[in-house]
Amino acid sequence: MENQGAVTVRTAFHEDISLLTELSTTTYRSTFAQHYIPEDMEAYLTENFSEEKLEQEFSDPLATFFIAELSGKPLGYAKLHMGQPDASVTGSKPMELERLYVLPEGIGRGIGPRLMQECVETTTGRGLETLWLGVWEHNHRAIRFYQKWGFEEVGIHIFQLDGEAQTDLIMQKSLVH
Repeated sequence: MENQGAVTVRTAFHEDISLLTELSTTTYRSTFAQHYIPEDMEAYLTENFSEEKLEQEFSDPLATFFIAELSGKPLGYAKLHMGQPDASVTGSKPMELERLYVLPEGIGRGIGPRLMQECVETTTGRGLETLWLGVWEHNHRAIRFYQKWGFEEVGIHIFQLDGEAQTDLIMQKSLVH
């Protein structure tokens, strides 16, 4: 797909919570809906991506949200979180890349790479040395993307979606050169 302008990434503001809610639900649904019973998917989206939930996440001083735009149109977002790392993370001074979501029309247009670059720069800018994440074992496109960025699998985590156990791969990338 042809790139029709520069991808820009900005830190999200409180006024962006509605936009983050829309980006969250749309990207999550487009990526995972075919794998779930519709009622389970809607319950998950309501519980995890409501404006109230995102308001709570946004007010967490350990969280940072970024919004990626192409020619002024928001096409994706990322969330970094400075919390307790998964037990399998071995890298020093870790930061979690909790979300990196791109709308279907943004895939292949540089949105994901630009968000990832912003997350890497922010993490190193804070004096941290490891970026880690969890990704569903069957999300092969995302796994390939993370591998291209130098992430390596270091463990697994069981993720519950309405009583169904799923395996997330825990991946990390050293940012020390």
